[in-house]
Amino acid sequence: ACTTVRSFAGFVAEGLHHIAIGLDHVLFLVTLLMVAVWRRDEAGAGWVPRPSAASAWKEALRLVTAFTVAHSLTLGLAASGVLAPPSRWVESLIAVSVLVAAIDNVRPFLRGPRWAMVSVFGLVHGFGFAGPLQDLGLREGALAWPLLGFNLGVELGQLALVAVLLPLACLWRDRAFYRSVVVRGGSAAVAALAGVWVLERGLELSLLP
Repeated sequence: ACTTVRSFAGFVAEGLHHIAIGLDHVLFLVTLLMVAVWRRDEAGAGWVPRPSAASAWKEALRLVTAFTVAHSLTLGLAASGVLAPPSRWVESLIAVSVLVAAIDNVRPFLRGPRWAMVSVFGLVHGFGFAGPLQDLGLREGALAWPLLGFNLGVELGQLALVAVLLPLACLWRDRAFYRSVVVRGGSAAVAALAGVWVLERGLELSLLP
């Protein structure tokens, strides 16, 4: 029993480690959280601050839940060997997800609730999470605990991001510097980096050191 607990804790730690070093996954979440404190304006072409911090937390919860449900599904399918899409295309689409979210922050163009977009891209991120889990050497028929532990570690990492970033975003959501510097400037920088990733991963180039 002690060995099982230690093993489970090890997979939780691996999940935490992966989200900590997975810059593309982290930037996708950070980009979403930047504007979770805002909502679409009536024309749907811009952002206006949400009226309360409570509504911002509800939106963040919707986004994180949508992402979690989606990536947990494909993580399970990929880790168990049911689906195995080419890693090149998975990594390319993860980069596309970061690029799309960042552009939508600067100039909103996606229609419908944002959680729907997050769910679609969350499916792709799940395949990305599966690679590191499979690299740990899972035994056939002993997938449940490693999958649960790794996924729990990923979720804890995501919640830590929310706990750190969202209170600051709520505090600053009405300020001009948050709109111009943090959201527009930060999203533009993320979009530029994600664009390079798309080229590198899709065309198998080496553009960054």
